[in-house]
Parts: sequence; C-alpha cells; structure tokens
Amino acid sequence: MEIRQLTYFVTVAEELSFGRAAQRLQLVQPAVSQQIRRLERELGVPLFDRSSRHVRLTAAGECLLPEVRAVLAAAARARQVAAGIAAGTDGILRVGTSQGLGERLDHILEQLRKIAPGLRVRLVSAPVAERITRVRAGELDAAFVRAVTAAPGLELLPLWQDPLTIALPATHPLAAQPAIQLPQLSSIPLRLAPREDNPPFHDLIVGACADAGFQPLHGPPFTTPQDALAEIGTGTAHLDCALHRRRRPDTRAPGGVPPTCRAHSANLPRGGPRPARPSPAAPARCLRIGRPDPNQRQT
Repeated sequence: MEIRQLTYFVTVAEELSFGRAAQRLQLVQPAVSQQIRRLERELGVPLFDRSSRHVRLTAAGECLLPEVRAVLAAAARARQVAAGIAAGTDGILRVGTSQGLGERLDHILEQLRKIAPGLRVRLVSAPVAERITRVRAGELDAAFVRAVTAAPGLELLPLWQDPLTIALPATHPLAAQPAIQLPQLSSIPLRLAPREDNPPFHDLIVGACADAGFQPLHGPPFTTPQDALAEIGTGTAHLDCALHRRRRPDTRAPGGVPPTCRAHSANLPRGGPRPARPSPAAPARCLRIGRPDPNQRQT
C-alpha cells in the first residue's frame, strides 16, 4: 500500500469520477484506474461501483474513506515535522550540560525558544568525556564543554569565556589584599574535582599552577560550588581554597595570565572560637589575580 494510492482513492471518492480525479491529480486516467485496482486487490475488497453512467463508493469504500484521510493527514504532519527538523525549527534537541552554566543556559534556551518555538530541548547532565562520546555517537546533538581544545570528528564552537575565581575565608591574610598572584596560593590546600570528572578543567588548573612554579596541595574534594563555598566560608573545613568558574554573564576574564581569576571571600568570625553553628556568610569581597607588578620587588 502506497501513500499515492491512498491519495488517488480519496480524490476519486471526492470527485466520483476517474476522469475528473485524473485531471485534478494531473495524471492520465488509466494511471489512476490502475492504482485503484491495485489498492483494491491488496485490501481484498472493491472500493467503487463502476458503470458507464456513474462511479460510487461501495460500503467498504465508505468505511475506509475516513481512515484513509486520517492516514494522509498523519503523513502530511510527518513531512512537516521532518522539514522542521531538517531546518532546525522543530523536533527535539538533545544537549549535554554540566554544573555552573547558570544564567547563560537560561539565556540560550530563551533565544532558542524565540528562534524555533516548536523545538523541544532535552538537557542531559554527564561528565565531559561522556558528553563528547555521546555527541560523537549521535546520542546527543550538541554539548557544552569547557577547556576542551580538540575533539576528533567534532566541531568546537567558542561561545564565551568564563573567568575563574578563587574562594578564600575572609580571615585569611590574602583576602585583605587588593590583588594576589597565583604563586601566593602555593601553601594553601586546593579543593579540586577529581581529574576523571573533568580532565580538561583539572589539567587547566594544575597546568596554571605548574606554570606559576608550584604543585597545588590537595585539599578536600570539590563537590559543588555551593557546598565548597559554604564549608570554606563558615569554617566547617580546615583552611583551604577553591577555584571555580564564575557564572556572571557580564564578567569577562582579563587576558594575559592563565588562568586570570577573581577571588571571592566569605566572612568568618574574627578571633575567638568558631561557633558551633555556622553564621550566615556576609557579602563577598572580590579580589583579582593579575599580572605581577614589574615595579614590585619579588621575595
């Protein structure tokens, strides 16, 4: 059974004339008659009563007509959806995501909604290596990745730059300085996610520390920004720091020093024993890790 045979059947049923149906379909009459006979043979029932004076639907033809119209409507809808998918305005877009996209992801989804209101987005959270593998396998249509410089068989499109931030307790001496250099963090344990969770980002941080002349001291593992900042800021862990990606969309990383960072600090009670229950963190202060001052003597 072919779609064209069903189309011919509906056209003849509406015209009740093979000649007029052929004209409407822009075909010769024998071609229409031949396809209708083939359809009847396949279905095993006559669809039309034919005579020299008239063409009428049989009982079977009358029962079949609404069903065939539904099939043709579904086929037309399928073609429309396929065309929308091909044009990128319809269908389902499967996107790999990670933590820390924040408002940027919201903005991208909003722009997609305006450009392609019929497009549904399915977000899939997975480690960066799995995201790349699934895009390559066709299981994802796209994925957000950070610090990835090469992915054989895939196209990498730069979207934005995320500054890195260093989080310190407000009571740490470095938190009071207007600017700090990366080597000044060499004696502070660093919270960093395991390499297997995000090899490119892990290598970026460790490589930047190596370029600055030191290997980072490993502190407690980095889990989520919220948990890490809460533990550092409220003193529920030993003195340490964490590097994470700043998510403010209006912030751009100054160039020159890899990685160029901003430092956020959360207030701790100054002096005396730490409270049994963490006190609320005060507004954060921001520090910038920048280039060394060439006029300042290095010690």
